[in-house]
Amino acid sequence: MEIVLAIVVGALYTAGVYMMLRRSIVKFIIGVILLSNATNLLVFLSSGLVPGRPAFSGAAGSSSAPAADPLPQALVLTAIVIGLGIVVFALALKYKFFEMTGTDDLDQLQKTDKR
Repeated sequence: MEIVLAIVVGALYTAGVYMMLRRSIVKFIIGVILLSNATNLLVFLSSGLVPGRPAFSGAAGSSSAPAADPLPQALVLTAIVIGLGIVVFALALKYKFFEMTGTDDLDQLQKTDKR
């Protein structure tokens, strides 16, 4: 299972970098989303998968089986919230950029400042 998820992380990184190299700002934002998700999955996988044992269970110390590490789960949850804030901010900037320039394609810009 870890091999499959490692391949998914690699595919997400590849797709994210490819989308960030495109000319459109919307595709750039989609690339940022893919990179954010790939990084979150990588951090989550770094702690190792422990099937059937949640991080916090009702009976503390009742079993000698290893439990999941709660720290990477907390870090990923925080990164999801921060990533969502960054995406919303980038979309607001994209909206204002399109309102001022009338284009989404970065190669169609003649000049960047209006005077």
